[in-house]
Amino acid sequence: MVTGRVHGVSYRHSARTMARYLKIRGFVRNRSDGSVYIEAEGEADDLGNFVVWCRKGPDYARVEKVETEEIPVRYDSVFDVRM
Repeated sequence: MVTGRVHGVSYRHSARTMARYLKIRGFVRNRSDGSVYIEAEGEADDLGNFVVWCRKGPDYARVEKVETEEIPVRYDSVFDVRM
């Protein structure tokens, strides 16, 4: 879960670009409370790099907080933006 100014700043699309670059699978979607929800799976080092990116986000984002937790693997084939 990513909170801060993360809607209207291309956060989801930038996350998809970075995830695909890092060969991470899963999805990202906006939540009605103004946060962004991400599920990601991949190699541990790649996931670590992705979390580092999530803490910064794209240029116009202002990330306040990134919360992570381990969940069961879904075996997604790509990383997508969901509505």
